[in-house]
Amino acid sequence: MSSAVRVHMPQLGAATEWLNSEPLDPAGLRGSVVLVNFWTLTCINWLRQEPYVRAWSQAYRDDGLVVIGAHTPEFSFEHDIALVRRATKEREIDYPVAVDNDYGIWSAFDNHYWPALYFVDREGIVRDQHFGEGRYEESERVIQDLLGVERELVPVVGLGVEAEADWDNLRTPETYLGYGRGERFASPDGAEPNQVRGYELPERLCSNHWALAGAWTIGRENVVLEEAGGSIAFRFDARDAHLVLSPGAHEPIPFRVLVDGEPPGPSHGVDVDDTGNGMLQHGRMYQLVREHDAVRERTLETTFLEPGAEAYSFTFG
Repeated sequence: MSSAVRVHMPQLGAATEWLNSEPLDPAGLRGSVVLVNFWTLTCINWLRQEPYVRAWSQAYRDDGLVVIGAHTPEFSFEHDIALVRRATKEREIDYPVAVDNDYGIWSAFDNHYWPALYFVDREGIVRDQHFGEGRYEESERVIQDLLGVERELVPVVGLGVEAEADWDNLRTPETYLGYGRGERFASPDGAEPNQVRGYELPERLCSNHWALAGAWTIGRENVVLEEAGGSIAFRFDARDAHLVLSPGAHEPIPFRVLVDGEPPGPSHGVDVDDTGNGMLQHGRMYQLVREHDAVRERTLETTFLEPGAEAYSFTFG
């Protein structure tokens, strides 16, 4: 989209449900400045952006800004409205959320990214857009210009999983685990899609590679543990390590994290304790490691004590 061709804000009628609001449409929003934020609940990039969007909504609401979060799922379990409600509550999102389970709003905007921001003026014209993290000062200035206000920028500090990445020391990319987009799989004899099979960890994991141990099924978008005691290992170089997980139809699944063969201690993430114990209770992104000392290459191994765990992707920060 380009403001040069005066693109009008697309319709929102394809939303399958609305949270925090009655259904909204461009005609009813005319006269307000609108910020549309495409997100999905497991996206680390959105999680790190969200404190800014939340702060802008609260700071400029009385000036005429309406923020709309369009939740368009990346993984199949993210269609679950209960999980979207949970994420909305956990992130303290009080602005309207359009549940876009059928990708109707995504398609209307011709969007291709999470997160994505679209800035709409009071006449309903899309005036700017931004994809991914960053550009926060410029984005807030765009909001101010569209509102016709000028003041100090809102102070924002992300905490926990919302904290900004340690970009200077981030050397491991996001890695998908299903065969549809998976890469750098290192278990001996490779992967066998859609089959229950026993896997082993290699003697040594190369940098940015991962492997399975135990009985797993490697599906198109995830790997699913078939027997208790299976594990996933990843050799990474970053401050933070996260894993997108779902228990599927199973009860909460306990898991244990080791870093270089030892409990993580003070390097544990927000979803495990210092002994490495955690609980997979519902589908979301789990932070397993946050290093507080010098960042270095390490091996993360996560072992699930019950079957049924579904793992989708690793992300790092």
